Amino acid sequence: MPSPPPAPLPCGVPAFAPLRVRGGGGHRLRRALWRQRRALAAGLALTAAALAATGLGGGGTAGGDAAYGAGAGGTAGAAPERARRPARLVSAPIRIADAGTVRLLRPGDHVDVITAGEARAGTGFRVLAKGARVAEVPHAAADGVAGFEGSGGSTEDGALIVLTVPRETATALAGAGISSQLAVTLC
Repeated sequence: MPSPPPAPLPCGVPAFAPLRVRGGGGHRLRRALWRQRRALAAGLALTAAALAATGLGGGGTAGGDAAYGAGAGGTAGAAPERARRPARLVSAPIRIADAGTVRLLRPGDHVDVITAGEARAGTGFRVLAKGARVAEVPHAAADGVAGFEGSGGSTEDGALIVLTVPRETATALAGAGISSQLAVTLC
């Protein structure tokens, strides 16, 4: 068996100045504060996004729809505020003259609602709602009645659909549905 190699000769550790860490825990404190500020900023951003999505933010009035009133004597400053506020959407059931067209619709489709103007006035057709989202298309009942069960309408009267539209548009649709027939076009 061969002999092991000789061990290196001992050498000394070179001399160096002692290390000094400045501040000690100050860096940890700054880092903790930075993390806390970052978490707070993220929380505020999430809250703002949630309020924007629900329409609850934006300095509303105590009267609710007071800023949306027709001819409510608004001032020049009321128009920019009205432009910033999101439109309040409502469900508007309307009866479409052509029941066959309604069978083509599915919830989530976007449609334009068209009405015929007064024939005597010669106003022609006009669009009441552009890009309205179809919320529901009620199925025909077993006895051949179109619309919701027990609605009392026949397929000759058209078919019922429910649209999600701004409140002002729903009012216009309801008024036009009483005096004239409505039609839809798919967007």
